[in-house]
Amino acid sequence: MGAVPFAAVGMYSIPLCRPTDARTMTVIPQQTEYSFPPASPDLSPRGLSILLVEDHADTATNLAVLLRAEGHRVRIAADGQQGLVEAQADWPDTVLLDLGLPELDGYELAQRLQGARDGRRPLLIAVTGYGQDDDRRRSREAGIDLHLVKPVEFDTLRLLLERFRRVVQ
Repeated sequence: MGAVPFAAVGMYSIPLCRPTDARTMTVIPQQTEYSFPPASPDLSPRGLSILLVEDHADTATNLAVLLRAEGHRVRIAADGQQGLVEAQADWPDTVLLDLGLPELDGYELAQRLQGARDGRRPLLIAVTGYGQDDDRRRSREAGIDLHLVKPVEFDTLRLLLERFRRVVQ
């Protein structure tokens, strides 16, 4: 297997995806190449706590079903304001957020989630249809760690989350 892209996320370095998947992913703030073995298909009993902030109900429901099948604990918020309330009530390991949200957009939500709680801050992943250079710049400025453009292959997201889980647990 070739080199696998990594992302620096706070104090973590996370292997992101197979090189063939990198074309649909923007790594923020930078991308560095390292060799890394592929993720094992087995999940430990403790998956990640994921807050999914998505205003399209079918998308949110379908993605939550897939994530739960991988062993993650998933909560859904339909807009940015609800996402902020959910995050403050139970601080997540990871926030998957759409950027074009009602009430409070994904950029503003990300800025408000920057503070660490108990010495940790959630991994912020934009899962969005916004894929222009300006959108990616705004994500970076808002503190979003990864900017994924829809449609995102679930295997790419699964691998990313599995690798992050191994780093933080």
